[in-house]
Amino acid sequence: MEKIYISDLDGTLLKNDATLSDYTKSKLIELLQSNVNFTVATARSLVSLQAVLRGLPIKLPVIEFNGAFISDFNTGSHKIINAIGASIVFELLSLIRKYGFFPFISSFDGKRDSLHYKKIENEGMEWYLRDRIKANDRRLKKSGSLRETLKEDIVCFTVIDKPERLIDLTLEINDNYADELEIQFMNNQYSPGWHWLTIYDRRAAKDRAIVALLAELGLATENLTVFGDHLNDRKMFKIAANAIAVENAQGELKEYATEIIGPNEEDSVVKYIINDSAR
Repeated sequence: MEKIYISDLDGTLLKNDATLSDYTKSKLIELLQSNVNFTVATARSLVSLQAVLRGLPIKLPVIEFNGAFISDFNTGSHKIINAIGASIVFELLSLIRKYGFFPFISSFDGKRDSLHYKKIENEGMEWYLRDRIKANDRRLKKSGSLRETLKEDIVCFTVIDKPERLIDLTLEINDNYADELEIQFMNNQYSPGWHWLTIYDRRAAKDRAIVALLAELGLATENLTVFGDHLNDRKMFKIAANAIAVENAQGELKEYATEIIGPNEEDSVVKYIINDSAR
């Protein structure tokens, strides 16, 4: 039976400072070199995950933007693109602007990824912009017209503000587009107090992306082990034979786990893989 391991990053595989520990990195290199099937499923972009996983010989495609892209880790080419329907992107932007927000817009123009923004209005947005500048994110583009960016394939709208200000927008999007979109609303653990509302196409979900990846690899969910910490990992927990929550995971996610291991700060994911892959 050929096993496959798929891990979330932040709060799961990564430490609390958003880095990979030296121990986890060295052991993952050994596992990957011995042909253990391992990859990641994350809300991060490929640019971001390439930075934190630099040096790992990941051969399998990675799942980024919660499944909006399935991509080659090394070349950055997208094997699957789940863009938001072109018929509703203008409506979504208009709705976001109606509530007074300027979103970050992640897109693909057929050749390259972009992260568009027009105006930075709060500390949460400033944190994100500084983080992307520090990372030398080649996608970053200041735009004079966000509507012009909608000519590209839009994979994600990201709206950042205080949670109480985002609630009404979140509810209206859910009311109008629940069948068409995948919506995530969560606190940014690296910028406390500032919440992110991220809007994807309904196909951009970790469970759907994992099913597509397994089909390409000829593997079944009976061979699948996933690792997570946040409620947005719930869907992939539901499809996996082994759904592993780290100790620091949200309580509600633990209800879907088949096993709870140590915390992310103790290299618990890689230790589990070492033991399980040797069986």
